[in-house]
Amino acid sequence: MEPFYFKSYEKVVGTAHNVDELEKEIARIGATDPACVNWHLEQGHIVQWLKYIGNNTLAEMLEGVKDWKEALARIRDYYAIQQKAVTSSKRRSKRK
Repeated sequence: MEPFYFKSYEKVVGTAHNVDELEKEIARIGATDPACVNWHLEQGHIVQWLKYIGNNTLAEMLEGVKDWKEALARIRDYYAIQQKAVTSSKRRSKRK
């Protein structure tokens, strides 16, 4: 699959191959060039890429987000939801 490329004025300033890398790049680039990340969010590029890699859940969570800090918060919420689902699943399987 094609990675996500963060571009600032036609220059690639970051690359993400998965959600973990996406989170790290949003944090890194957002801290130094927030306009870059915000532009990709506003244009829907990140949501489109998440759908492309098959992560419709996170894509829906980021739909309409225009601020990199809000995006980071929602990605972290996504991880918390995923962790809770895994923990809950493990508990159910132990009961059987």
